Amino acid sequence: MKELKGIPASPGVMVGKVFFLDKEEFEIKKRPIRKDMVSKNISRFQEALAKTEEEIKEIRAQVAKRLGKEEAYIFDAHLLILKDPYLIKKVTQGVKEELINVEYILSQVLETFRETFSSMEDSYLKGRAVDIKDVERRILRNLLGKERETLATLKEEVIVVAHDLSPSDTVSMHKEKVIGFATDMGTKTSHTAIMARALEIPAVVGLKNITQEAQALDTLIVDGSHGLVIITPDKKTLKRYRKDKESFEVFEHELVKLKDLPAQTLDGHRIILAANIEVPDEIKYVKEHGGEGIGLYRTEFLHLGRDDLPSIDEQFKAYREVAQKLSPHPVIIRTLDLGGDKFLSYLNLAPEMNPFLGLRAIRLCLADIPLFKDQLRAILRASPYGDLKVMYPMISGVEEVKKANQILSEVKEELKKKGIPFNKNLEVGAMIEIPSAALTCESIAKEVDFFSIGTNDLIQYALAIDRVNENIAYLYQPLHPAVLHLLKRIIDGAHKAGIWVGMCGEMAGESLFTPLLLGLGLDELSMSPIVIPEVKEVVRSLTLKEAEELSRKALNLSTAQEIEALLKEKARKILPEAVT
Repeated sequence: MKELKGIPASPGVMVGKVFFLDKEEFEIKKRPIRKDMVSKNISRFQEALAKTEEEIKEIRAQVAKRLGKEEAYIFDAHLLILKDPYLIKKVTQGVKEELINVEYILSQVLETFRETFSSMEDSYLKGRAVDIKDVERRILRNLLGKERETLATLKEEVIVVAHDLSPSDTVSMHKEKVIGFATDMGTKTSHTAIMARALEIPAVVGLKNITQEAQALDTLIVDGSHGLVIITPDKKTLKRYRKDKESFEVFEHELVKLKDLPAQTLDGHRIILAANIEVPDEIKYVKEHGGEGIGLYRTEFLHLGRDDLPSIDEQFKAYREVAQKLSPHPVIIRTLDLGGDKFLSYLNLAPEMNPFLGLRAIRLCLADIPLFKDQLRAILRASPYGDLKVMYPMISGVEEVKKANQILSEVKEELKKKGIPFNKNLEVGAMIEIPSAALTCESIAKEVDFFSIGTNDLIQYALAIDRVNENIAYLYQPLHPAVLHLLKRIIDGAHKAGIWVGMCGEMAGESLFTPLLLGLGLDELSMSPIVIPEVKEVVRSLTLKEAEELSRKALNLSTAQEIEALLKEKARKILPEAVT
């Protein structure tokens, strides 16, 4: 028996047999060809490209059908690689000039592509090396006429083990057969983790050497809630985890009964539990899990995976749909948070050494006012259809808020002159996710109606830690004393100014943190829909007085480890099923 610690990517526990996803590392030998074989090699290459294009388009259609068209954008990058004129030219030219078989030439050309992308500083571009490898395997398989068992054709339940999973691998997963997965690579925000959560498949990533430690058909325990993988567990461990799994499933089933009950403490204090979404299709999950509206609607996904800007009408219809379906509950629309690891080719942005610190979010919108105004027009037009609110991301100081509000006023005046109805009292909020904003929150609070704390970036910037870098993931500490003191400052600053404050970062969805966040004074917590019932159960299991006392103790501790121990001690008393 061996236990490996990784990064919890998707919650739940599963026990099953290891299925190694064949990496298809084809052994491509270098073979000389005669001149009269050149045209045949090039024809095979063209046919393989055409067949691969059909496969990828089919996968993209499956993703769009199952998860929404916005989730399928990654496969547009695969199609662009296939159609790259430089790639086609280099391969055909190599076959003609070197008189070498096309498989070998293709592998050499794409290896150069991969090395170029892998060496880039930009995390998004570096990640495209995985896409190139995925496309290469498909082309080679079609060139060589090879077939393999895919995740879509599995005959029995398995736990997938792989170095990493490509987008086309993850999308072909079905919960009926793939009951869990574990990978060497990945972080909590990698595409594999995102897809696992969307499909509700327990997963652990960033294990570093699971592919070397596990063997085919080994029994594996995947604990996606705590980031643990146990290889060939003994009978005692197996029995314990199976019992834990059953208990957790009963626990989850019981939590569903809380759907229509308020998130209210034992002494009557009420807090709002909302959901984070990316596309309108997710609204059904919000309702199923008892979400009281949307605390974060990530609108940039309307822009990704396309060659042009979405029209005002297209944006308006998306916002109107969410507003209508969630009414009378509020929906907070975050203005575009593009840049960082999400960029658009049609904006022609220059490469940046540190994109997460560069021209992104509100900075990009204030630099491209027509882009910003189009989105504001769409939001305002949709505002009469429900309780819509607007929120600016990555605010660093009060000047940005004032400038954004001025642009919003200009758009309101424009619509008024045209006789287009809108909510004249539309609430405006600021995301507090930069230390400078936290430290000047009192000034910012005078210009907005509410705050929402984006802990993912606030922690990253406060602790100088790249949150998508798996090599230093251990330094990403939500409970670091510096983070807690920043949270306290933001919450107190908001309340002093008479505005409410919520939290929409990943921290809000961790039930272990719920008593602390409640005690710090947050008015709203917004999270992935699936975790709302568990957080609600915690809220309903303690008093506000208890939570406030806990937060005071936490603020006086000096390490994240001490604070975590304090929270676990409390959690064991109020919700032992959710604590290890």
